[in-house]
Amino acid sequence: MKLVLLSGGSGKRLWPLSNDARSKQFLKVLENRDGEMESMVQRVWGQIKSAGLADSTVIATSKVQVEILQNQLGGVPIIVEPERRDTFPAIALAASYLYSQGVGLDETVCILPVDPYVDDRFFDRIADLEGALHNSGAKMALMGVNPTYPSSKYGYIVPESDDTGSGYQKVGRFTEKPSEDRAERLIEQGALWNCGVFAFKLSYMMDHLLRAGLPMQYEDLLARYATLEKISFDYAVVEKESHIAVIPYDGYWKDLGTWNTLTENMGLQRIGKGAISEDSTNTHLINELDIPVTIIGLSDAIVAVSPDGILVSDKESSPRVKDMVDAGQRPMYEERRWGWYRVLDYSKFDDGTEVLTKRIGLEAGKNLGYRKHLYRTDTWTIISGEGILVKAGSISRVQAGDVITIEPGTYHCLKAFHNMEYIEVQKGEVVQEEDFEEMFSSWNDIEKHCVVSGAKVAANSRNAQ
Repeated sequence: MKLVLLSGGSGKRLWPLSNDARSKQFLKVLENRDGEMESMVQRVWGQIKSAGLADSTVIATSKVQVEILQNQLGGVPIIVEPERRDTFPAIALAASYLYSQGVGLDETVCILPVDPYVDDRFFDRIADLEGALHNSGAKMALMGVNPTYPSSKYGYIVPESDDTGSGYQKVGRFTEKPSEDRAERLIEQGALWNCGVFAFKLSYMMDHLLRAGLPMQYEDLLARYATLEKISFDYAVVEKESHIAVIPYDGYWKDLGTWNTLTENMGLQRIGKGAISEDSTNTHLINELDIPVTIIGLSDAIVAVSPDGILVSDKESSPRVKDMVDAGQRPMYEERRWGWYRVLDYSKFDDGTEVLTKRIGLEAGKNLGYRKHLYRTDTWTIISGEGILVKAGSISRVQAGDVITIEPGTYHCLKAFHNMEYIEVQKGEVVQEEDFEEMFSSWNDIEKHCVVSGAKVAANSRNAQ
């Protein structure tokens, strides 16, 4: 069995911590067994590794999430969508990738979201989908969660008949987010929560691509990706398929998609600087800034503080934040494969000059890409740590207190010996993230390319250390 984790989302319901660059699965607000904070995607990946499924798993995501995935999980296999086009195009691209990698047409492919909050038995149960697919003769097999209460927040899978001891049931129909009264009646009929987990043979998806006139080879489908219809896999495939089996899962499962549900599973009442008075019951504080936040006499509330903004909300009303957030707001905090950055200030002057100031963290052993900017000048002030600067082919050691200016058109990069932090001031007529041309991203390639006095950067970097 091959597993494909779908990682997407814009993060509006968990604003201000989540945004277009850092959606809910990347928020480090869950406490692991060692008392350390981890994100939903880190928790799920750890469970997949414990279940022995990591070598069979790939993650499908948009290009804007690649670096944060690499930052949190390391060198995991990733299928990169050139742009967001809903779940059908994402799954089609993943299937073509597996096919082009030599995966057999008879291989079972299981699709699941990257962020379910479940116990470890969930991933043991996923392995049973392959048997259900084979024994039932169905075109697709789903996993449904035994409901614990009549919820209007989830979709329901309604079986056609009771389980006859085979371990699976035939799906009769789907009902999307019914009223609580109707949900109660569905549960009485044996309906299951739809948790977005399903499996099919690779040949099933390849046949679907052929019928749709789409290429089976990954590179060919990638080239046509922008032309694919924006449509969910449920609408495009699942709801049109008549022969589907479902297996039940009776363990813990929750969608931590709102502040209300997330805080129920956080473990800690306060994360970050601040204090909560004793009479503030069932109130949570998450503060990513360096200034303290104090909460007094406020119950059943969420207070979330980040560089993107401040949210103070009654927990039950918190889902409404998605309708109030400015969709075009620039993310003020991002995680990258090499570390993180936080926007401190942005100014635009009367003469048209723009100035953007960031605080940047570069993790030990990591490096920026070897790149140049076309329209702006960067000035770096190193405030902690030390490392190697490569600028226009020259190499030097940098440390706290050093100030470096990078002119437009100058190729440069930075590698940290130890964790580094520095202030970057970008100045120019145009200041934007897309203003760069990158030659290399890996340090090995930079070593091979750059020569200093006839010696490779590798030799100089060893001398610098």
